Amino acid sequence: MAQYLAEVDGVFVALADPTRRRVIRRLGQGPTSVGELAAEFPITLPSFMKHVRTLESNGLIRTVKTGRVRTCVLNRERLELVDDWLAEQRRIWEERTDRLERFVTMEEPVEES
Repeated sequence: MAQYLAEVDGVFVALADPTRRRVIRRLGQGPTSVGELAAEFPITLPSFMKHVRTLESNGLIRTVKTGRVRTCVLNRERLELVDDWLAEQRRIWEERTDRLERFVTMEEPVEES
């Protein structure tokens, strides 16, 4: 369980940055070279590479080097980790709100004299 939570935390940390979210969105359209991706952002290549490394170290993307070109590929399965975590949170909160609703709508017993 601790390993799972650490992985979820890492994915959320990676997705917390708007630049990294844009990279993920862009890679959703298909594999793209680092150079092409970096050209879309107003930051230096070394700064951009930090974002790539963060995404890669948290399993959201993988990179493949062919010759001098490094290509980034989205790991869609890793996004399922977020989806699973959100589904679990949704289930927990729905159960809590259902219990609250039952509690609030319970009728008080009427005492007869």
